[in-house]
Amino acid sequence: MGGCGRAGLPLGLAFAARGMTVTLYDINAEAVAKVNAAQLPFAEAHAGPLLTEAVEHGRLWATTDDASVGDAEQVIVVIGTPVDEHLNPDLDAVPQALSRCLAHLRDGQLLVLRSTVHPGVTALTEQLLTRHGLRLDVAFCPERIAEGRALTELFSLPQLVAARTATAADRAEKLFRHLTEQIVRLTPEEAELAKLFTNTWRYIKFATANQFWMMANDAGLDYQRIQHAITFEYPRAADVPLPGFAAGPCLLKDTLQLAAFHQNNFVLGHAAMLINEGLPLYLVNRLAARYDLPRLTVGLLGTAFKGGSDDPRESLAYKLRKLLTVRARAVICTDPYVVDDRLVPLPQVLAEADLLVLGSPHPEYAQLATELPIVDIWGLTRRGVRV
Repeated sequence: MGGCGRAGLPLGLAFAARGMTVTLYDINAEAVAKVNAAQLPFAEAHAGPLLTEAVEHGRLWATTDDASVGDAEQVIVVIGTPVDEHLNPDLDAVPQALSRCLAHLRDGQLLVLRSTVHPGVTALTEQLLTRHGLRLDVAFCPERIAEGRALTELFSLPQLVAARTATAADRAEKLFRHLTEQIVRLTPEEAELAKLFTNTWRYIKFATANQFWMMANDAGLDYQRIQHAITFEYPRAADVPLPGFAAGPCLLKDTLQLAAFHQNNFVLGHAAMLINEGLPLYLVNRLAARYDLPRLTVGLLGTAFKGGSDDPRESLAYKLRKLLTVRARAVICTDPYVVDDRLVPLPQVLAEADLLVLGSPHPEYAQLATELPIVDIWGLTRRGVRV
């Protein structure tokens, strides 16, 4: 379920590559058609050849028919679990998706929840099945991949396996041992928190780097030089990152889920949100102090949420664009990967802009041939990150 998405499709390809027969059920008809034509609906390293081979050999196909879940021995739920318009966790996303397929689920199947969920959603799923008289083995086995590295990490990272019963845990472990030999067993609630803790830890770590950058920047110092000194041949600080827009579909959302789980008593998480979500405004204010923005056309380089990605979901580059639109004469944007009608080719940006701002650290921008000033808080161009 959700099998043609950025988490579901790589997982299906990984299982197909290990000789299993995989059906991808998805409500996105366009993505289903592309997959069945052996075309990737999004960019993912190493996925193209695996998709072609799997489709040609009949080991993988996609469908919009919800009845397809009834033919599977194992059903894996890989759907988005968003927060609502009030930034509260949507606890109904997984149960609602399952409700569309309840008529086709059958006793004896293994149901694996793969999405990052609010603590307690596994229990809600078990209760839903029980209310409808279904006896399935339920496991929570969260995905742990990074976009762009899925088909490396699925085979190399340990897999968390959590279930209420030994039978369900054994079946889930057997399934994922097709991909990796490293299995870590937990209870469902432990695993739900483990995934949220992981994403929130990354979000807080990025917030720390962004706060460090602001502090150094306000003092007129280049944080890139300081970060190099901190991390150079010093293992205890090796993971201190450079600044950047901590965004994407997971980190903020999962920090909000963790805060909600703890009755919004999460000062550290909320502070990280203020820092990371406030970074575009801080940057625009610094630019306004340094440049005569009302007279300048600003070129925004990159709108994806991270470098080398075609995924613009929750990208703070779009918030940066909105803020610059208010302050600058004009803003023009480009991205070598993202499909967006508002984007223009890079040569046009270089020809029309007076000032360039790096929105995404795409490798194409590391050695950009231009005399225009480039504001690069990511440190990609190695010109320093002072603004």
